[in-house]
Amino acid sequence: MDFIDRIQQLANRIPQQMEHCQTEEATKNALVMPFINALGYDVFNLGEVIPEFTADIGIKKGEKVDYAIMMDGKPIMLFECKWAGSDLNKVHASQLFRYFNAVQTVRFGILTNGIIYRFHTDLDFSNRMDEKPFFEFNMMAFQDRDIVELKKFTKSAFNLDEIITTASELKYTAAIKKILSAEFESPSDEYVTFLTRQVYSGKIMQSVRDQFSEIIRKAMRSFMNDKINQRLKQAIDEDVVLPQTSTPVTESEEEVEADSELERKAEIHTTEDEIEGFFAIKSILRDTINVKRVHMRDTKSYCGILLDDNNRKPIVRLRFNRDQKYLALINEDKSENRVPIETVDDIYSYATQIIETVNHYVSE
Repeated sequence: MDFIDRIQQLANRIPQQMEHCQTEEATKNALVMPFINALGYDVFNLGEVIPEFTADIGIKKGEKVDYAIMMDGKPIMLFECKWAGSDLNKVHASQLFRYFNAVQTVRFGILTNGIIYRFHTDLDFSNRMDEKPFFEFNMMAFQDRDIVELKKFTKSAFNLDEIITTASELKYTAAIKKILSAEFESPSDEYVTFLTRQVYSGKIMQSVRDQFSEIIRKAMRSFMNDKINQRLKQAIDEDVVLPQTSTPVTESEEEVEADSELERKAEIHTTEDEIEGFFAIKSILRDTINVKRVHMRDTKSYCGILLDDNNRKPIVRLRFNRDQKYLALINEDKSENRVPIETVDDIYSYATQIIETVNHYVSE
């Protein structure tokens, strides 16, 4: 089984495990230990993984960190675990910081709640763990590039120099993306002023900033939608081979069809949430079918996810066009069962039904 398949298998189990992970110990047993094992380290071999790793640090005697990953008899990675419902933004990994700073061979500290794994090292000051992680892996929302980075921490691929070389780039790339995301949602005065100066020659008073703030917000969303639609069109053009027809089409008919198609597409705006939903469905079905068979077809009223790009084989419909999002599950008679969801991640809670729908089509 490939590494990505091992991680995907663990991710698929999380929705069913969550209700049982009400404590830190349950989280470690059900989520963290399988994750460490998926990285290739034998959790039952104390030469590779030591639970409750203990060291005397200054006046702190007998303190323990949850797991130490060993290499050549020395700890190189430490895991501090919180229960699955913890908000990692609100917890402080004090033991992890102290151990990292005191144990010279440790190069990576990982803070986790079993779903999100935050990887820290010492980019800012040698032998002192950075407060901000250089890499974050979310078991419920990862992409191929995240798998590539995570794989570097596996036992078979571990190369300290290579990881440290890319850590700095990862850390600052993530920080810049976070800033861009914040500016995308609510442009700051500085950002508004910077862009306004590129297109407006008058004096930039607060009233001008207020006016351009909304213009810039709309422009950024329009730009993002254009990029998404462009990528989708490219993907569709690459995948779809139009059937040959024996009926000749006149030039005027071609023009009418082209104009109609352009008008239809202009009225359809594929959102980021719909894109994320599409990838969530592919992630759920990775172990069931070849995910190349999963296609997205957006319409005015909903975004359809289809098997084999066939309208007669709908997998789900993403009804995200209103404030309340709905995931439309497909019954055997092709009717919809609409369930309200708050975020795209909620789709994973319905993995069983989605898989059953696809298995029904496959068995036909």
